[in-house]
Amino acid sequence: MVGSAAVLYGRLVRPRLLHWGATEAEVTSPYPGAGVVPDGERGATMAVTIDAPPDQVWPWLVQLGGDRAGWYSWDHLDNAGRASAREVHPEWQHLAVGDSVRYWTRRHGPVDAWAVAALEPNRFLGLHGLSDLRGRRLDPAQPRPSAYTEGLWGFRLRQLPGGRTRLVIGGYQTFRPQWLGRAMDWLGLPIVWIMQARMLAVLKRAIEHTSTASVIPPTVSSATA
Repeated sequence: MVGSAAVLYGRLVRPRLLHWGATEAEVTSPYPGAGVVPDGERGATMAVTIDAPPDQVWPWLVQLGGDRAGWYSWDHLDNAGRASAREVHPEWQHLAVGDSVRYWTRRHGPVDAWAVAALEPNRFLGLHGLSDLRGRRLDPAQPRPSAYTEGLWGFRLRQLPGGRTRLVIGGYQTFRPQWLGRAMDWLGLPIVWIMQARMLAVLKRAIEHTSTASVIPPTVSSATA
């Protein structure tokens, strides 16, 4: 029974979770940031179409962070119960390569988790993470230890006809020792899917709502003879 369930998960469920909402081209085509993670392998690739242009999607990505707008996902699981933003905040729109993006913990508050590795306005945001197996951030300028996790979490925007945007979340990852990577890839994917699919849905709904609300209907005037 357990073996059958594992086969079913591996053949039918896992591929859908791994590539949630993404097209075959988005999964197989080159993804930005390949050189950021040494020996990194492509991770999950998930996507959604948003009915708003890239310049209206980008501000929501720039303000990501535990001490900023949150993660637009299940806040009680990944943001210490703090509600993610439901609007664009001007004070969180300043971001540069090398900046730290923090994660909010219930015990210690905001802690450094990622560093901005790539930033192309309205096109791509790449966050780099490197930590030991206890979750402590490591210095990327130092030699990697024997056990660590490293990844690039990327957000790619592609303009579509009709003022729409394709948001593709993907990246690269490395786990050492390698058996840990295989275990994490197998067991951790459902968690990644739960959180990231929620993020895509929340972003789509929030951006489309604010984009529609910002459109001022034309004034209708009538001429009298």
